Amino acid sequence: MPDVIVIGAGIMGLSTAHQIARRSSLSVLVLEKGKSLGEGSTGASSAVCRHRYSQDEMVELARDGINTYRGWQTFTGLNDPDACFHNDGVLWLNTFGKTWAEDERDRMAKMKIDAQVLSAMDVRDRFPALNTCLIPPDVQTGQLHDCSDDGHYLFEEGGGYFDPVDALNDLARAIRLGGNEIQLGQTVKELLISSGRATGVKLMSGETISAGCVVNASGPWCNDILEPLGLATRWPLRPTRIQIVHINRPDSVSGKIPVCCDLVGGIYFREQNRGQQIVVGSAREEDEREVVDPKHYKNWVDDDFKAIQLHALQHRIPGLTENLSVTGYTGLYTVNQSDVHPVVGVSGIEGFYVANGFSGHGFKIGPAIGSLLAQAITGNRSDFDTDVRAEFLAFDRSPISVDAMNVIA
Repeated sequence: MPDVIVIGAGIMGLSTAHQIARRSSLSVLVLEKGKSLGEGSTGASSAVCRHRYSQDEMVELARDGINTYRGWQTFTGLNDPDACFHNDGVLWLNTFGKTWAEDERDRMAKMKIDAQVLSAMDVRDRFPALNTCLIPPDVQTGQLHDCSDDGHYLFEEGGGYFDPVDALNDLARAIRLGGNEIQLGQTVKELLISSGRATGVKLMSGETISAGCVVNASGPWCNDILEPLGLATRWPLRPTRIQIVHINRPDSVSGKIPVCCDLVGGIYFREQNRGQQIVVGSAREEDEREVVDPKHYKNWVDDDFKAIQLHALQHRIPGLTENLSVTGYTGLYTVNQSDVHPVVGVSGIEGFYVANGFSGHGFKIGPAIGSLLAQAITGNRSDFDTDVRAEFLAFDRSPISVDAMNVIA
């Protein structure tokens, strides 16, 4: 009988299981409904690792998660991990002005995060493929404009991206080498409760597994566990379809491309596959509203969505040709429609913990969320821990006031 059951083997579930195992003697069982790792939100993640958030605590969680990815070999205890941190940097393009960029640089410096303010000339020198124009592209008609490039830009030197599925495989290997278990193809039907506390789970097969502690890290399927307990009404956690566009990078685009948070064009993008591809997603709130049944949703990219993202990308990277090789895919993540921040930690039921509603912010902070939960469950500290207080994302907190209700919040 395990001491702890973790529901879900995405970045949250496996980070939590590994964080528990590496600081305690508690035995952990991870139950994953998919037949393989990466079938949920993590497998579809763009895995952008940027630090800047409107909330200081989120900046700290991102910093602590990214530092874990930077120290991945030590964290996992593996001599040959598959995942690798790509330190491409993160460039912010917006119309907030020089003062905003300087204030954000100084704010992050207080949290020991290296960021710089770049001029348009600085950006062109470092990243010649990029257009620094701060006039929004017309994504409705596609009409062109004369570009202006007199702006100031925030650049995170220590940002980049990580390999999401490789990260899951590494964590799974570390968890199993530590003597703990991951079972694939196991769907949890309900939480078992006795005398007001969690005592285990019941699977769809009818099998019951006892444990004194259960963690719900089941991503877009979290409400399947929360609803029968009467906990789903506290927070509007909605499974939402997200679309991603891939293009093969043409020879006409030369030089390094950083991760770009382009709020002018309403997109974010980064390199992939040793710079041979570019991954593009939306930073618009309206593109994060398609609530779906996580069991049945469209698994293709809409033509209109694809056209809008490509027009915005071609504004930012003028060297892109018209005849691009374009593909795409869809995934799910769970949007907390109250404040686009997750709920993490103890629920209203003793021994039952939640890690749900990450609203597209989850991958970069996954190791730090695992730290929060492991500290709460074991009472022990370890290296790679975060010092963010548990109350910040607590299940019983009030909604957080945010700058924007989107993935860039």
